[in-house]
Amino acid sequence: MPRVSVLLPVRDAAATLPEALGSLGAQSLEDHEVIAIDDGSGDGSGEILEAAARQDPRLRVRRRAARGLVASLNEALAAARSPLVARMDADDVAHPSRLELQAARLAADELTDVLGCRVRWRGEASGASGMRAYVDWLNQLVDHDAIVRDLFVESPLAHPSVMMRTAALRGLGGYRDFDGPEDYELWLRAHEAGLRFGKCKETLLDWRDGAARLTRTDPRYRAERFRDLKVAVLLRGPLGVGRPVVLWGAGPVGKGFARAFAAAGHGVVAFVEVDPDKVGQRIHGAPVVGLDGVGRFPGALHFAAVGQPRARARIRVEAARLGLAEGRDLIALA
Repeated sequence: MPRVSVLLPVRDAAATLPEALGSLGAQSLEDHEVIAIDDGSGDGSGEILEAAARQDPRLRVRRRAARGLVASLNEALAAARSPLVARMDADDVAHPSRLELQAARLAADELTDVLGCRVRWRGEASGASGMRAYVDWLNQLVDHDAIVRDLFVESPLAHPSVMMRTAALRGLGGYRDFDGPEDYELWLRAHEAGLRFGKCKETLLDWRDGAARLTRTDPRYRAERFRDLKVAVLLRGPLGVGRPVVLWGAGPVGKGFARAFAAAGHGVVAFVEVDPDKVGQRIHGAPVVGLDGVGRFPGALHFAAVGQPRARARIRVEAARLGLAEGRDLIALA
């Protein structure tokens, strides 16, 4: 039984697949297997996989007609023989010690179920400032508390950087096939199930970003899909007892969440703004109040519903000053 099974879905990745396979073959942890699912590639990716498997028996290849990413992930998960599963995409590069360091961390830390690592962004310089900022933010979230604190801001783990306990992933039912982001939905489901997250401080993956990447081209990864997932989980969890909603931020992010909460039957009772020009207005029927009006809504669950990190940090400071405890009284959203 190998120590780690790498789940590697492949679809028309001939340009980057050899480098990805080479990085896995060069791992310092030799005791691993790679389960590659060729999802109906038409560019020779399947032939590349088969040729590589003849050279390295640790590479197990399955080829079939296209069924999609989630089906490929679940097929690879079902075939995994190891107690640990690691994710990898066919356009990424694992650093030589990635599997060894993550497996050692999970062996030493029995409380962690989902373990990521810091990543290095690889992409074109033009038009990539948003992705660079996201990677910088993601790499700051290392321990469980930090990851959970910002879980409703964005996906706090780069999916191909993650190693999980196989039993935990199977216990969650694997990946869910639906009209939305399968990785972020899995993190939310894992959090609801009480699993614990972590992240290696080392940078162990080169994460390639290109114009054809699914997160840029597939409607399942639009911001609205992420927002709907967040609202559904919040309604099942901290808002399930009927707490009123107060949104800090009356900009596009706050208004978008107000509409989403209202559509789910949970209206917003107030917006909080530090801009005096906005105080006194009404948005979607709810009043906009200043910091001195926060106390008018006892028992409310407050959300820092802003997109900019600086604005989020300021809200956290002001909320703490007013006695609102993050996680209990305040949750960051974006």
